[in-house]
Amino acid sequence: MPRIYNKSWLDDDTVAAWIFLAPALILLGIFLIWPIAYLFYLSFTAGSFTTKGIYWVFLRNYSRLLLNSDFWQVIGNTVYFTVATVIPSLVIPLGLAVLLNRTFALRGVLRTAYFLPSITSLVAAGLGFRWLFQTQGPINSLLNTIGIQPIPWLGETFWAMPVLIILSVWKQLGFNMVVFLAGLQAIPESRYEAAELDGANAWQQFWHVTLPGLRPTLIFATVTTVIFTLRSFEQVYVITGGGPINSTNLLVYYIYQEAFNQFDFGYAAAAATVLLAVTLVLVYLQLKTWGEES
Repeated sequence: MPRIYNKSWLDDDTVAAWIFLAPALILLGIFLIWPIAYLFYLSFTAGSFTTKGIYWVFLRNYSRLLLNSDFWQVIGNTVYFTVATVIPSLVIPLGLAVLLNRTFALRGVLRTAYFLPSITSLVAAGLGFRWLFQTQGPINSLLNTIGIQPIPWLGETFWAMPVLIILSVWKQLGFNMVVFLAGLQAIPESRYEAAELDGANAWQQFWHVTLPGLRPTLIFATVTTVIFTLRSFEQVYVITGGGPINSTNLLVYYIYQEAFNQFDFGYAAAAATVLLAVTLVLVYLQLKTWGEES
């Protein structure tokens, strides 16, 4: 009768595994788990990091969030900004990737040109966009030459947010295009040949071959784009400062204002906790919806 060995938690293989994992686990604990735990703790406190210290207020910061009209305006701004940025940041790069996948002669040059915004400093790009869209800037000068009155892009609530959206889409476009192009090149050509033999036109091939083949790539691009959009700060800080009349104030910039302008760290931590929770829920829903397993 064969002997049954009970694997111990202290056998050589397990000890070796923990030794190899320890550096990564320590770094994760210091730079990820501990900051999140401390943020969650701060959201239940008030006060400041002075001689008076901080004190426990339990759910008061969250109730202040729910009753604060400025917070709900910021939430509305963030939802508008996120939806209006994520959709074109996925659709436009996907279309460009499909076109570049068939343009073999200039693929490398065009891919590099489209990718350049992704490696450009967002602060520098923001300063450039602020110059372009100022009242006497090049955009209004161009509009004036074709008979359109200058638009106060950064001075009106209706136009300020589209400037931030254009910058964010421009910034994300090249990265997503390269990701989609890599995904397209991983789809076997035999699938398109089989679809063509079955009489499928270009649109049917895209819908029934390209999109299913890009599902893992779409999941990755959607998740990274949503995270990039939700953490947007530099655009607001450099171009609009949250104005005019709080119309471009996004959640991350709102957290920054409350923490480092008002020094209300507990309230800012509560807002940051809400942002973290919303991000986790959105990522989970995306993985659930787009995942290969329903």
